[in-house]
Amino acid sequence: MNHPHPDGGAAPPPGCPAHQGYGPEAPGAHQAYVPEAPEAWATGTHQAYAPESPQAWAPGPPTPMYGPDFAADPHAVYARLRTLGPAAPVELAPGARATLVTDYRAALEVLRTPEIFGKDARRWRALADGRVAPDNPVVPMMAYRPNCLFSDGEAHTRLRQAVTDSLARIDPNALRGYVERSADTLIDRFAGLGEADLLGAYAKTLPLLVFQQLFGCPPELGDRLVEGFSGIFDGVDSERADALITSSLVELIALKREQPGADMTSWLMAHHARLSDEELIHQHVVLIGAGTEPQQNLIANALRLLLSDDRFAGDLAGGSMPVEDALDEVLWLDPPMANYGVHYPVQDVDFGGVPLAAGEPVVVSFAAANTDPALLTTRRTGNRAHLAWSAGPHHCPAKDAARLIAAVAVEKLLDRLPDLELAIPAERLVWRPGPFHRALTALPVRFPPAPPAGPRPAPVHDLSAVRRPGSGPVPPYESYEQPRSAQQPAPSPQQADLPGDSRWNASPARNTGPAPSRFSPEPSPLSPATSGPGPSGSTPPAATSTARPPASGPAAQRRPWSFLAEWWRGQ
Repeated sequence: MNHPHPDGGAAPPPGCPAHQGYGPEAPGAHQAYVPEAPEAWATGTHQAYAPESPQAWAPGPPTPMYGPDFAADPHAVYARLRTLGPAAPVELAPGARATLVTDYRAALEVLRTPEIFGKDARRWRALADGRVAPDNPVVPMMAYRPNCLFSDGEAHTRLRQAVTDSLARIDPNALRGYVERSADTLIDRFAGLGEADLLGAYAKTLPLLVFQQLFGCPPELGDRLVEGFSGIFDGVDSERADALITSSLVELIALKREQPGADMTSWLMAHHARLSDEELIHQHVVLIGAGTEPQQNLIANALRLLLSDDRFAGDLAGGSMPVEDALDEVLWLDPPMANYGVHYPVQDVDFGGVPLAAGEPVVVSFAAANTDPALLTTRRTGNRAHLAWSAGPHHCPAKDAARLIAAVAVEKLLDRLPDLELAIPAERLVWRPGPFHRALTALPVRFPPAPPAGPRPAPVHDLSAVRRPGSGPVPPYESYEQPRSAQQPAPSPQQADLPGDSRWNASPARNTGPAPSRFSPEPSPLSPATSGPGPSGSTPPAATSTARPPASGPAAQRRPWSFLAEWWRGQ
């Protein structure tokens, strides 16, 4: 899997204060990294990040980020790495070395400076020259793919636009309804048993059902895809897992060419970016990979917190469960993707006293940056300045949908089974090994047996819209590349704000938060004010977050299906 090495990145703008000393004529600006002679980095290198108190670089051997010890207590590892500076050498898997960024400000610098830190993994020199074997377990997560995650510049703009335009066609109300109905179906399977493993029976299966609906994927292909993605996240037989993902996606794309529908796969095919089959496969890799494994971890980690932390247990007992507060806490402390955001310096960089060699991977620790002691506040409730969704041009484009799915999943479960409790002490729960994710192996719970849910509304198979009388049909796929005037007349004022806009132009932002229930006594904070690409400016979260209004008191108890019935009636 040797990849061509792309040309270096663009130079920073002249006079930029963050890039003083950089220039093609600067001695040593592109000097190869020589560990035995760190003093060679003292002058002439590009200085991308300058902490107030730089430390001498004395890293020692790389810290392993694999195995049960790291999985059991990663925050202890991050604390040790912080003593080495804003970044430190790590080993992601045997033979696969990288530099892990643990400082919040430094992480923002990496994420927001694509002219210095590129995403195109064809720069990965250790893979290109054979120091990292093609079958190394981290290669499927880090090697180049022609998709929006591993591209820069115009290529990234084109590939990401296809993703964001397609995601914009998903109506959040229809998505919420589908998540609720899928959750009820799963809960019915174990509600009468009095015990369950919420990871296997719920948190893992629910995202699978949702992505099968979103991507028009048959269940048998969905099962194979989840198996493949679990393998590459865990680093277990990753070559086989990668091959399983590829073969399954080839089948899915062939199926949707013959039978297009109102789903993400068909929308990506029809987009004016004219994605090739190879690009379609690898766009699906990033979208489905992000929508299954991290989504299940977000749901499971939030449930673990709610069932084990006394701060939330009191609210549960009182009937007002702050799901949004729990999600904020998890996204700060145990984000589902704890370490990722892999970048490759386009040239040798002096990174706050830490030498970074061109083409060697730099991994952002979202979990470590979020818990950086230098942050001016530890307030996490309502604070959205965390980096769990990344930041900069590669921030997660589906974060609102992901949060909606997690919030609805947790609310629905605790609405149906309000006396849920852990079956074992929280400290006995086991975390899965792996350098990238924060994932439980199981989440055993017990509860008083409960009856199945009542009759459900008929399912909505088109997540692009909940069509209302007079709203008209969805235009054919080939029409998306035509001007709107050639397809249909301008919408009337009454139709202009209907959900599920069928045009490629994104419709006005809407509140995509979960429907209110007795477990969420305040409106969801998922609003245009909190849906930007990440924290604004390299400043502590107190200055960049959007605080929510104070929570009101517990709302009166509502029947579990009242909010779904209101949604179904269009209220």
